[in-house]
Amino acid sequence: MVKLRKDKLEAWISKYNLQNLNYKVVVIMAGNFPLAGLHDLICVIITGNKAIIKPSSDDKILISFFVEFLYENFPETNKIIDIKSEKIGDFDKVIATGSNNTFNYFEYYFRDKSSLLRKNRNSIAVLSGNESENELKLLSDDIFMYFGLGCRNISKIFIPVDYNLTELKSRFSKYNHIINHNKYSNNYNYQKTIKLMNNEVFIDCDYFLMSRSENNTPPISTIYYDYYDDLSQVCNLIKENENQIQCIVTNLEIDNSIRFGEAQNPKLDQYSDNIDTINFLLTSS
Repeated sequence: MVKLRKDKLEAWISKYNLQNLNYKVVVIMAGNFPLAGLHDLICVIITGNKAIIKPSSDDKILISFFVEFLYENFPETNKIIDIKSEKIGDFDKVIATGSNNTFNYFEYYFRDKSSLLRKNRNSIAVLSGNESENELKLLSDDIFMYFGLGCRNISKIFIPVDYNLTELKSRFSKYNHIINHNKYSNNYNYQKTIKLMNNEVFIDCDYFLMSRSENNTPPISTIYYDYYDDLSQVCNLIKENENQIQCIVTNLEIDNSIRFGEAQNPKLDQYSDNIDTINFLLTSS
């Protein structure tokens, strides 16, 4: 919560011309990791609008706790934050985050409203082969935090052709306890069994699997990787798939990249899908 200090919040919003437009903004939250919709909620209330929250059933407890905290410590928020479970009819704008399938539903359902809609994205890491031990440990946070379920979690690694992948097993050992989680372990065993039955080539690191793939969306417990012999290859792929990539983690000079360990620690002005949420909320419907 360091980023929610008064000085941090003021520095963030100081570049905007805040207007009290008093919109009713529906925020449909994802539930793939804890407090997934918190930033959207903060954006709505800090711009003076009213937030009508539709939390995911998978993340209802924490969001409700946070809202109750605001109610108790900042009573004025009682009038500008409302949690709804039933259908919402009266609103001006909507921010909705979900899967690719729900995106199509959102797009149709909110076709007559001013909307900011998000669908699936993945994050990637590009390794140079010269990473320090600490950088690789930070990369493990980027990969394994929240079981890898967030759009900012690294799901695909690009590596030089001569890279020794087995090194990652020890560098990621901070998270070897994850295999003790029942649901994660079930995914790991299932994916391993499928690969064995299909005679797939993969690397078994005991608490995660690694498979070579052109895809960027692996199942839980699996990390995809691919080789490159020229960095321009990766840069071209990034450009071609920029609408599907949330974060790029690397120590190389790649446009719009961030450093190891920063994927799950975004700044207040690092918006999902690179769409400025504050500008959306300050724009007339």
